[in-house]
Amino acid sequence: QAAAGGGRAALRACGVHNVCRLLSRRAHGFYARDAGVAHRKNLGLLRKIMCQESTKFKNVWTTHSASPIAYERGRIYMDNYQCCITSIAQQPRLIYQKSKCAKSEKIEDALLLECPMGELLPSPSDYKASLIVLTVQNWLLRLSADSGEVLEKVYLAGSCCKFFRYLSWDTPQEVMIVKSAQNKLPAAARQAGIQQTVLFYLAVFQVLPLSFIGMLEINKKIFGNSVTDVAVSNGILIVMYSMGLVRLYNFKAILEQFMEQQFHLGQEFNWNGQVGIVGKYPFGLPCNIKITDTPPLLFEASSLENAFQIGGYPWHYIITPNKKKHKGVFHICSLKDNALAKNGIQDMKCCSLEPDWIYFHPDMSGRIIHVGPNLIKVLKLKEVKNHADQMEIAEDFTIVANRENCVNNSVTVTASGRVVKKRFTLLDDDPEQETFKIVDYEDELDLLSTVAVTQIGADGRAHLDFHCNEHGILLKSIPLKESWDVTYSHEVYFDKDLVLHIEQKPNRRFSCYVYQMVCDTARDDD
Repeated sequence: QAAAGGGRAALRACGVHNVCRLLSRRAHGFYARDAGVAHRKNLGLLRKIMCQESTKFKNVWTTHSASPIAYERGRIYMDNYQCCITSIAQQPRLIYQKSKCAKSEKIEDALLLECPMGELLPSPSDYKASLIVLTVQNWLLRLSADSGEVLEKVYLAGSCCKFFRYLSWDTPQEVMIVKSAQNKLPAAARQAGIQQTVLFYLAVFQVLPLSFIGMLEINKKIFGNSVTDVAVSNGILIVMYSMGLVRLYNFKAILEQFMEQQFHLGQEFNWNGQVGIVGKYPFGLPCNIKITDTPPLLFEASSLENAFQIGGYPWHYIITPNKKKHKGVFHICSLKDNALAKNGIQDMKCCSLEPDWIYFHPDMSGRIIHVGPNLIKVLKLKEVKNHADQMEIAEDFTIVANRENCVNNSVTVTASGRVVKKRFTLLDDDPEQETFKIVDYEDELDLLSTVAVTQIGADGRAHLDFHCNEHGILLKSIPLKESWDVTYSHEVYFDKDLVLHIEQKPNRRFSCYVYQMVCDTARDDD
């Protein structure tokens, strides 16, 4: 009642008599007592401070490792998640270090689990961040993000599957998918004429509290012989085929239609002649969702290398025509009727070793980001004038690499006056020219970040730039101190006042460089 009274008072105070307008004004922080307003103001201040000329980013910590390094929300994980280091402190420091695990306990994949807002949870530990990990022996563990302590453990495999390898979100922080590796028979079994019809297993969990929804098979008899991979995202089962075909099915409808019996973790069960406890060794999880008929098809498209994305408003999808000669050509089409949008064929005509890439902007604006070696185009969908039912692709803004000093003349004249013609032209992503390697979006600060690299000889130099997400204006440029080799694998994370660079060198050598925001002073020129 007090909240309702406060809402009515706010309506009267600002003269707003429309609920939609009130909600819109609240979302933009017009009312100082609303939850989240102070947080938005603080982030706005942080963005202004960070983009000031006097603000620098200093390399405060560097480490090297013989095992992969991972980063999740202010935490750096090393030694197969046995070592956790916080990057939030002024200088990274150790949170916990566990003893080295046996090969049988090796972690295959991990997801960070954060507490949902405004929900009552059964255990106090559920209100703190935790890490869901999948081990090589098919154990699903929930670990405390602060201590590494095992909070929950579930055995997955049972008799149906021995190779669960991948974790992903169906609905972020709500529904999790555990996927097996593709089932393949040994050569001797294939020679004996034995056929394998089950390609993948998917186990579905609700998280916080962790609960088992069901397990299902992806079977050749239902989905066809040429299935190469499957994924689940936002309630959609995505099935990919060797000839480039992508098919979409309603995953929630599949769970409801084909579930034979519901089971709960820790429940005793008698299933297909097996007696055991759900989620306990050695029985694991029952395969309680049996797809007996092909589910209704929602949508299908053919695309080179199964590349398929959905986004925008109204809904559109992006594909590449399914022929090798069309690699690097993207078609943007309406999901409603498959109509190609006006100007919907995007082709940068790059001549480069690495292809350009395209994706829907993660800021939920419905825009599209198209990245080439020396050009980033941010595109938007808009109605065609006088044709409300047709959409066109228009350029919102572009970001261009700095190649002012690049000279690529095919004909040069020597000092003696001799004309020399080059037999080749430089590639668009030639290492000696500034080339875009990474584009990302920082949602809390509403900044578009880009990493551009120039390599002269063995020494490569990179800089991280921050651009206004609305107009593309360059706001800040941060030089990275370490050398950048374009032949290595790189990841760069920009998380509020932190920049983290993870580099993978040959022979499984990994390096991590941490930069933190500092206010420049006369005594500190870093």
